[in-house]
Amino acid sequence: MKDVHTDKKSRRKFGLVASTGALAAAAVGGALISAALLSGGFARSTISADTFRQLDLFGEVFEQVHENYVTPPDDAALIRGSIDGMMSKLDPHSSYMSPDEFADMQEQTRGSFAGLGIQVVMDNDGPDKGLVKVIAPIDDTPAARAGMQPNDLIVAIDGEKVQGMTIDQATSKLKGPKGTRVEISVVRDRDKPPFKLSLIRDIITVQSVASKVEGDFGYIRIATFSEQTEDGLKKAIKDLNREIKGGPKGIVLDLRSNPGGLLDQAVAVADTFLDGGEIVSTRGRRPKDTLREMGTPGDELGGKPIVVLINGGTASASEIVAGALQDRNRALLLGTRSFGKGSVQTVIPLQNGAQGALRLTTARYYTPSGRSIQARGIEPDIDMPVVYPGQDENAKRTREADLPHALSAEGAAAPEEPKEESGDKSSVEPVKCPEGKDCQLERALALLADATGYRRALADAGAKLHQQ
Repeated sequence: MKDVHTDKKSRRKFGLVASTGALAAAAVGGALISAALLSGGFARSTISADTFRQLDLFGEVFEQVHENYVTPPDDAALIRGSIDGMMSKLDPHSSYMSPDEFADMQEQTRGSFAGLGIQVVMDNDGPDKGLVKVIAPIDDTPAARAGMQPNDLIVAIDGEKVQGMTIDQATSKLKGPKGTRVEISVVRDRDKPPFKLSLIRDIITVQSVASKVEGDFGYIRIATFSEQTEDGLKKAIKDLNREIKGGPKGIVLDLRSNPGGLLDQAVAVADTFLDGGEIVSTRGRRPKDTLREMGTPGDELGGKPIVVLINGGTASASEIVAGALQDRNRALLLGTRSFGKGSVQTVIPLQNGAQGALRLTTARYYTPSGRSIQARGIEPDIDMPVVYPGQDENAKRTREADLPHALSAEGAAAPEEPKEESGDKSSVEPVKCPEGKDCQLERALALLADATGYRRALADAGAKLHQQ
């Protein structure tokens, strides 16, 4: 396994995590995308003669349609439909991007774009097949302000049904110039008809990092992992050290409903709190897809206690951070099980990008102890589900393992995995939290305030993990 060593000031761009679309007006959620842009072309020696016969069959079908269909078909549309059909047979995070969609993806990684501010996926099978499903709205965006919730389904955009569109086609319709209006039809309760929301598109400048003082402690919220995250985290720590005499005695790191982003930024965040050692590894079919990302010496908090908040919307890059801090016994994790997005997508430009690109799953990623996050997620050390007034205590949140064709932790595909394993299986009664309060944050601050209790809980968490 190849090691990758970097320093904190000049970190190599290892890849993208949790789909660049996690930053988009709407995009494919949870895809970890390698930054290595590969040239197109087949490894023809790996394709069997039988496969070439199947390709000949495709060519014959295309020719018959082209020559004999009742009206002259659009050949480009036929080819695009064939490619989309092929990609739909893979996992939920592999897809074809047109040249415009490829350009949008590259723009989205910079953390500023025009749109609504939601992270979405599209099921290829099951009752929600072909509909845009919300994983999480991005903080302080039109979607969040309109009250969109995880697991909402977008069934129509400006009166046009979503079914029949690809995920990229649907998200391109959701995006648009600042100040323009888009009307979407949303299904929240699957037993009730859709309701309509009218939203005004805006420039989504994602504030990746926010911080505030909580008594003697610091609170740091990372909403997504964009190009600004590492610098934002350093500024947040500097601000807290200036605002709290002697610096904060501990930190609450909030990764709830963080859909991911750039992998190099996730590694940088974990490295900030770790003193060297492994942060994440990837394992793929080919040797080039197998490597380890190593941290650098120096913990910028000097070992001060950390509580990390996670939930079912914590995905991909944020799971890498949570898993690394948990495996290294550097922090206590509090909340509910994370989303379980643990696969790597490599962006492969086609004809140098002139014909778009493939977003193709090429590897899984693993925590420092070798745990696969894929379809399993990260279990918190302290299980604390919460419900707010009007919420259903028994509502099940969609996770990676619920998506059709989702990869298993180790195998190629996971339709055989029991679906009940993917949902919330907590035996802990949800805490009924009053409107306007953050009960998980309050619990985290109480843990930090009890130094002896924190050390005991951390030791218990480390012992439990070691036994697994």
